[in-house]
Amino acid sequence: MIARIWKARASADRVAEYTAYFQSTVTPELRAINGYEGATLLHGVVRDRIVDVTVITWWTSLEAIRAFAGEAVETAVVHDSAARMLIDFDRTVSHQTVVLDE
Repeated sequence: MIARIWKARASADRVAEYTAYFQSTVTPELRAINGYEGATLLHGVVRDRIVDVTVITWWTSLEAIRAFAGEAVETAVVHDSAARMLIDFDRTVSHQTVVLDE
């Protein structure tokens, strides 16, 4: 399994809006892709009214990720509507192979 990890920052006022958007819009799109195994959405501690957001999506292979992200798999996929909810976000993602999942 491969973890695709992306990070962003949101205001404390808008982080719930992004979470709802992720649930209602992003996850249904991901579920339609063969090889998608799930997602984890993390919120960091609020500092100066800013919340760190980490999204981890779980995939069976890089080929499955390419079906979502295209050939430039290291480039983040961020819809314009999501970008407007965020203060800023990473333009790239990292991929890590899961070696232990207990």
